[in-house]
Amino acid sequence: MKADETRRKIVVAADKLFYEQGFERASFADIARVVEISRGNFYYHFKTKDAVLAAVIEHRLDERKAMLRRWEQEEDKPANRVKSFINILISNQTKIMAFGCPVGTLCTELAKLDHALKPEAAGLFTLFAEWLERQFVELGCGGQAPDLAMHLLMRSQGVASLANTFQDAEFVRREVEAMYQWLDNQLSPMRPI
Repeated sequence: MKADETRRKIVVAADKLFYEQGFERASFADIARVVEISRGNFYYHFKTKDAVLAAVIEHRLDERKAMLRRWEQEEDKPANRVKSFINILISNQTKIMAFGCPVGTLCTELAKLDHALKPEAAGLFTLFAEWLERQFVELGCGGQAPDLAMHLLMRSQGVASLANTFQDAEFVRREVEAMYQWLDNQLSPMRPI
């Protein structure tokens, strides 16, 4: 296995384990076992767990940026792009019910640990907030765009947290429909969606 490919596999495995087990609980040994490499080979790529975490955060940012670009390329209407964001709760419902939101759970854990990489992890939320704000600006919401973006981000995180807590798929479906309706209500006086 080439060094770059091994490093990528370590990051992907760590991303999954940090999400499913939590950053603090997942160990080098757990990650090495999933990738099927020796601890020595692991240390060749990453000297510390914080270095792995930094790579995972960068990986998540890259993945989310690619997803947002894809939505922009596939959909010319910003309201439908926002609906794609809302729909994450449905498309990832099984994982969210089992483990929570990957961004929210990581940020919460790092905040509790007062971890040095907490601001970098918060960059994942900043990415979504800024992207949503741009969509609301395109929709003609002007000065309301930042507040609308943060409201939707907050609401989606609340749904993810409660879906994880109560394991209620019907609740998720109802809340997604309510968010669609909220979006329609925000835009109805401005322009058709």
